[in-house]
Amino acid sequence: MKQPDQMRVALVTGGAGGIGSAISKQLALRGFRVGIGYCSRDYGASTLANEIRTLGGTATAVKLDYTSRTSIRDALDTLEKTFGEPVSILVNNGAIAQEKPFDTITDEDWEHMLKVNLQGPFATSQEVLPKMLAQQWGRIINITSIGGQWGGFNQVHYAASKAALINFTQSLAKIYSKNGVASMAIAIGLVATEMSAKELDSSAGREKVSNIPAGRLADANEVAAQILHLCKDESFYLTGQTINMNGGMYFG
Repeated sequence: MKQPDQMRVALVTGGAGGIGSAISKQLALRGFRVGIGYCSRDYGASTLANEIRTLGGTATAVKLDYTSRTSIRDALDTLEKTFGEPVSILVNNGAIAQEKPFDTITDEDWEHMLKVNLQGPFATSQEVLPKMLAQQWGRIINITSIGGQWGGFNQVHYAASKAALINFTQSLAKIYSKNGVASMAIAIGLVATEMSAKELDSSAGREKVSNIPAGRLADANEVAAQILHLCKDESFYLTGQTINMNGGMYFG
């Protein structure tokens, strides 16, 4: 039996950040029950959940540390107990970035970047899959980056983590699409968020902005609208695809 959107439970990691809050809000206000995953933004996630409830949506803030498998499991258990249904939509949005010349990146920098940006989505995907497979319906949507497609200059470790996330998306699609679980990625370009502010304030960042064919930065709500589309039954056949959302910067 087809489950209505109102019965779907979505987890948005990094759900209190610039892009994450836009995704959380759009999903909740379209009938999904949303877990706003946060690592350190307790106040921001709780405030957003309250705002969504005031607007008539259903949302709750849930602590989720991408570096801890126990934290991930606890977050999923909390959401299932809160909403009475397991997570059937996972948006792997949580990530970190770091501006650093390649020759100054330390082993610790590299390891932490991949632990959060790649191992976190891997572990969370692995944990949600059994119940998605049991209900023969699921979405794993990974937020990646144009940096993972054309490389990084002062963000080599970040670009490498996002490139791997694209391949990870494709692998999941090959394995699980036949079971009703679709995996997609959205490769975003430059979006006006707190996370991108430091990059955009550099000379290289300002040059990137001037070279965007669309003539402006993306708005977080535009990204959220694409996520909403991918959650629909009609978008299942996009499984394995990486949707480029970069204002015309890259066409690969």
